[in-house]
Amino acid sequence: MTRVSPEAQRLRGAVVDCIEVAPVIVGCSGGPDSLALVASAAWAVPSVGHEVHVVIVDHGLQADSARVANNAGDIVRQWGIDSVHIERVQVGTHGGPEAAARAARRAALVDVASQRGIDQILLAHTREDQAETVLLRLARGSGARSIASMTPCNSPWHRPFLDVPRDVVHRVAREYLEPLGVEAWDDPHNHDPEFTRVRVREAMTLMEDRLGPGFVSGLARSAHLLADDADALEAWAQGAFDRWVEVTNDECGVDVEAIAGQPRAVRTRLIRLMHQALLESKDYLDFDHVQHVEAMISTWKGQGPAQLPGAITTRVEYGRLTFHRGSSGEMSAT
Repeated sequence: MTRVSPEAQRLRGAVVDCIEVAPVIVGCSGGPDSLALVASAAWAVPSVGHEVHVVIVDHGLQADSARVANNAGDIVRQWGIDSVHIERVQVGTHGGPEAAARAARRAALVDVASQRGIDQILLAHTREDQAETVLLRLARGSGARSIASMTPCNSPWHRPFLDVPRDVVHRVAREYLEPLGVEAWDDPHNHDPEFTRVRVREAMTLMEDRLGPGFVSGLARSAHLLADDADALEAWAQGAFDRWVEVTNDECGVDVEAIAGQPRAVRTRLIRLMHQALLESKDYLDFDHVQHVEAMISTWKGQGPAQLPGAITTRVEYGRLTFHRGSSGEMSAT
């Protein structure tokens, strides 16, 4: 590629800083974000002696999806990338259309990465994507780890543009595409208010107009700070688990006195760790489950046993909190 703008150089540098010296897979939709990522990786990854493999996921959700995928493949090949894979996926219904499409897309990327022995998958999320996710999860009442949202590197996922404004990424995409005489695909789903993410984007635009241009960067910065806090609290809780919790095949327990003096944020994480230590399925504790069990520690009034997901019962007897696997039924949190 020829000489590029400082903004394009910034994106190239972001890719170099985000990856290990090894081959990468880049997820591509044909939109401006992912095409800017492919173009940046096409320069950055070979510069450290490795290959770029592009995976274009065709969700089959629109009549012309195959044409869009093929057009994206034609574009990225013009940037010297020979390894281009178009993966047609079946999108289910679990969790709603957006979550189902994301799950299908990620599964396709992981499958190709596994086949090729590659453990770095690049995604084109921008600062606005991060802020939208934070706002959405705040509205759902999520905890620090969930609000911390996406991270630049959470193997195998790498997001080099997570600190880069979307308008910068789009300008760089146009810079790469104009010499080819083509345009990025504008997904109509990105403008359809039937989708939750679109409504969140509209709300965020309104709030930025009212509160000022620092609103988006402030949300993204909050995610970064909360990630640090969540890491510290989880490490603290894991240390408490390792020090005080006794685990057998079907039971784990801890003296209430040992953990009662810990901060509440540590106790709630410890409860989740004890539950997970016995879990044989993907059943997780929700907010009400955790509050119910935490009250057995902080405000003990002789509460009876609680039934938790995964056929696990928890109770306090003789000053000891125990989780036992083997009972059935769900807890009715109060």
